[in-house]
Amino acid sequence: MPEKTVTELENLILEIEHRIEDLQSASINDRLDRGTEIQYLKERRERLQMNLCSKLTPYDIVKLARHPLRPLSADYIHMMLDDFIELHGDKHFGDDKAMICGLGRIGQERLLFVGQQKGKSTKERIACNFGMPNPEGYRKALQKMKLAEKFHLPIVTLIDTPGANPDIGAEERGQAQAIAENIYEMCRLKTPIINIVIGEGGSGGALGIGIGDKFAILEYAYYSVISPEGCAAILWKNAENAPVSARSLQLTAKDLLRFGVVDEIISEPLGAAHKDPKTMAGILKAQIAKYIAEMKSISLDDLMANRYARYRKIGKYVEE
Repeated sequence: MPEKTVTELENLILEIEHRIEDLQSASINDRLDRGTEIQYLKERRERLQMNLCSKLTPYDIVKLARHPLRPLSADYIHMMLDDFIELHGDKHFGDDKAMICGLGRIGQERLLFVGQQKGKSTKERIACNFGMPNPEGYRKALQKMKLAEKFHLPIVTLIDTPGANPDIGAEERGQAQAIAENIYEMCRLKTPIINIVIGEGGSGGALGIGIGDKFAILEYAYYSVISPEGCAAILWKNAENAPVSARSLQLTAKDLLRFGVVDEIISEPLGAAHKDPKTMAGILKAQIAKYIAEMKSISLDDLMANRYARYRKIGKYVEE
């Protein structure tokens, strides 16, 4: 019997999930115990999910990173933080909804959160420009990060963008300069910085809030200089070869860990973050607390030196 494809496995898992929901509803209505059958279906779903995860190609992982139900920065902020206060505006042009900035608390630790936001409904996505920040978003992020430095607060950035907004208006308002300035200034901020890719990590759009002391990535997120479709369009003049591009770009979490671009892969619940957002938020919250505790034990001078050394050692080259 031939092995099932990724799509066939996804459809089968969906059918089982619907069957479980039907049985649970029926049990409530007629008060009959269907626990054994439900447990059997849950175990079967778990086996199929493990089989599915073992078959994922790089482009499948890209599609998971873009999943419409995948938790966004705002979701994690809501589930992880206490006393969150959002901060708005860049004091220059406006407030970019594609960039969320605010102060919050994990346990007793106060920190600044900066996250790229895609939006969920059509209205939200348009307001957030589908997660592609404008220069005012990067300027807002930098201003709030300098505020965190002033009050000695750790900074956590959640990266989830297909890339910075490339339109004419954004370029006229200094998109490239805003991103470059963020990279320059984040290298010098005298406070701990944690960067986590939670979905898409696209090009300069990700780099604009992606410099820090600890760089982690979720298991089914990706981080790349260009999207697979963009790469295919340049090389083959069409997007049909995106799966080939994804393999060549080596953009998965495992590839990035092997190259030393990321420090750690954060595991996702079985079936990816969108299957169990609350569990994912709990895992992420624990990791952030761990990173902060680690960095608080390091002097600021050593922290800055380690940050500089970390980026100096990324990449390999051959001299002839």
